[in-house]
Amino acid sequence: MSLTKIDKIISYKKRIINYKIFKCDLFILAPKLSFLTDNTMKKIQMVDLKGQYKKIQSQINNSIENVINSTAFINGPEVKSFQNNLEKYLDTKHVIPCGNGTDALQISLMSLDLNPGDEIITPDFTFIATAEVIAFLGLKPVFVDVEPGSFNISADSIKKSLSTKTKAIVPVHLFGQCANMTEINNIAKENNLFVIEDTAQALGAEYLYDNGLKNKAGTIGDIGTTSFFPSKNLGAYGDGGAIITNSDDLAKRIRYIGNHGMGKKYYHDSIGVNSRLDSIQAAILNVKLNYLDEYNRSRQKAASFYDEAFQNLENITIPYRNKFSTHIFHQYTILTNPELRDPLRNHLAQNDIPSMIYYPVPLHRQKAFGSYRFDNKMFPVTINLCQRVLSLPMHTELETEQLNYIVNHVINFFNNHK
Repeated sequence: MSLTKIDKIISYKKRIINYKIFKCDLFILAPKLSFLTDNTMKKIQMVDLKGQYKKIQSQINNSIENVINSTAFINGPEVKSFQNNLEKYLDTKHVIPCGNGTDALQISLMSLDLNPGDEIITPDFTFIATAEVIAFLGLKPVFVDVEPGSFNISADSIKKSLSTKTKAIVPVHLFGQCANMTEINNIAKENNLFVIEDTAQALGAEYLYDNGLKNKAGTIGDIGTTSFFPSKNLGAYGDGGAIITNSDDLAKRIRYIGNHGMGKKYYHDSIGVNSRLDSIQAAILNVKLNYLDEYNRSRQKAASFYDEAFQNLENITIPYRNKFSTHIFHQYTILTNPELRDPLRNHLAQNDIPSMIYYPVPLHRQKAFGSYRFDNKMFPVTINLCQRVLSLPMHTELETEQLNYIVNHVINFFNNHK
């Protein structure tokens, strides 16, 4: 055998030995090197419903099984039980469960004996459900601007939009904290208006008065409405909603309307709708209601983590906290420069970090409301927000490793865009 072939064989064997040593070392060092890869980190989601379910899986499964075994699928005992438990939690006289949050808003408006053309004031910066039921009932939505800090409806804008046709105000407790209900209720009282709170994003938040008293969101106006859409702080595993009131008279009318206008079976006192919370969803919500405060604290903890990471970062404004409300962070929404918002979102997406824009188009600019005439000059704050807002992942199952990963990518993006 030639010397050249012998050298090649020796070299080949050395490479094999070195590979085995490297493989062994890599196996030993792998746990210490885990920070170099993201494969071990749980996938980041905007809302981790599966992770939340896993922690209470046996309770949820048992509650569903009980309903199935009872076959009481419509207006079963679980619905009444959940209604009673939510009344206790909110410290309110009446909770009327219904099919979804949009139904809750529609039924509430139907209970007020309004006439076609009556005006309802509501914020321009919110999800369309708040306003579409107004138009659907032949009423006129009057959009007003919001506050630049909290993004909630502006009391000053409400005052400027009052007319002789104004009949109600529908404030939205946006992203998890209450609107200024003291000022809103004062305006309503002075002008003989109804107040319907849209509490879909703030169930469990507390409104704090100067005298030390407090109320849960949804219990401050004449009527409160909420949604149990799965991603809400208290979410079902399907659609669901509820209407909240301390008025016996309104509660009676709301129950009739939600049940085909029927008080006594087959006797219909008014035109109504069919909107019921399924027994299975009520059973699920009954379990999850026990954890609502814990869920909200988890969101607040994640929000504090974001706050600390971003508080001194240029080009980012962290969420504002009203002094009169707790914030339960249905969303964690930052503000950034308009020219950087979409590039930031793309950067996050490239690194498997989801984000959302709530909301990209003001209600007054939606085609659905094209028949109404609105002046853009009335909505400077809303128009600005639509160009700057970005919501980061926010849910009960966020882990420190995930939060670190998110904030590091946000910080790196802005460090590269100075």
